[in-house]
Amino acid sequence: MRIFDSNTTAERLAFNALIPAIRQMFIETCVVPRRHIHTINEREQTTDTLLIMPAWQDGKYLGIKHVTIFPENAKQGKSGLFSTYTLFDATNGQPLAIIDGDQITVRRTAAASALAASYLARQDATDMLIVGAGNVARALAPAYAAIRPIQKVSVWNINPEKADSLAQQLCAEGFDAHSVTDLRSAVEQADIVSCATLSRAPLIQRAWLQPGTHLDLIGSFQPAMRESDDETFADTSVFIDTTEALEKSGDLLSPIMNGRFDAASVQATLEDLCNGVHQGRRSADEITVYKAVGTASEDLAAAILVYQAA
Repeated sequence: MRIFDSNTTAERLAFNALIPAIRQMFIETCVVPRRHIHTINEREQTTDTLLIMPAWQDGKYLGIKHVTIFPENAKQGKSGLFSTYTLFDATNGQPLAIIDGDQITVRRTAAASALAASYLARQDATDMLIVGAGNVARALAPAYAAIRPIQKVSVWNINPEKADSLAQQLCAEGFDAHSVTDLRSAVEQADIVSCATLSRAPLIQRAWLQPGTHLDLIGSFQPAMRESDDETFADTSVFIDTTEALEKSGDLLSPIMNGRFDAASVQATLEDLCNGVHQGRRSADEITVYKAVGTASEDLAAAILVYQAA
């Protein structure tokens, strides 16, 4: 059984290979049961959690991602989230590899957003705003640069120092990047706005989105989490990664509950886009919104790529 550490996993998940691999997985399809969520320890204000996310293609590969979430780790200077990925031969159940799950999660999340944007962002989109400065946010510019001619990258974060740090990193990677403090102005000037935060209050307002903008919402994967206001969904073209987003994301649940959005108004899923069921963006002035909560099929595509590249 092969073991792939963080660096080796990242090296094998170049976005110019990972984005097509995820697209192909949505075309071929795979079995994705609902994720298992187990409470390990309930504390007064936090809960330690285990997530188990399986997926498989009959006769090919089977994979399971295990994610542990221990919020109190931050007090000890440790990460609050760890994950590992185990890949099996689906024809006989033989374990093939253990792969760094953190790198798989970060890079497949950024790659899936870029894949969606390849259908939803304008072809001439060059200016990108990244909202957030965590691990996923750090991967977004390279991922988007694989599908659009990104020239300028702005970074906003609730902690300006972290925005500065990410902007400096992106400059070192060859991007024309800088941090910003005026979120509204940055949104109004961007062709693509990509949010990867843990915010529990809306950050992006519909009034700021200009014609032709593509808004990518990654962070709200629980009902209490929000990155945009209800009006963002009232008169825009809304796309989702899977129908599970309608059950989990506060960004969708709130406007649905408040009568500003109807679930039936979703234009298409990412699978629909990859299979040509929906063409994606239809005009230069259309405002597109993509809401993702992640799916184990993307993890499986990434794990296979790591294993086969070896």
